[in-house]
Amino acid sequence: MRLPRDLSGADLVRALARIGYRVTRQTGSHVRLTTDLPSQHHVTVPAHDPLKVGTLSGIVADVAGHLKISRDELLQKLFG
Repeated sequence: MRLPRDLSGADLVRALARIGYRVTRQTGSHVRLTTDLPSQHHVTVPAHDPLKVGTLSGIVADVAGHLKISRDELLQKLFG
């Protein structure tokens, strides 16, 4: 599955919330999300519109690595 090209930071925050991440703080235009499943993990999402493809790719890779699933599986859960 390809990465969305027109995704905003707010859209990504909502998508990550569906899989267990919650907003823990915001500093300026950066939102920090945390999950405790299966262990604690933090990810920072810039609240930009749209997100750059490289930034989105890095966040997706980080979250997929934490959840021990493939990038495509994560994209399917988030946007499928």
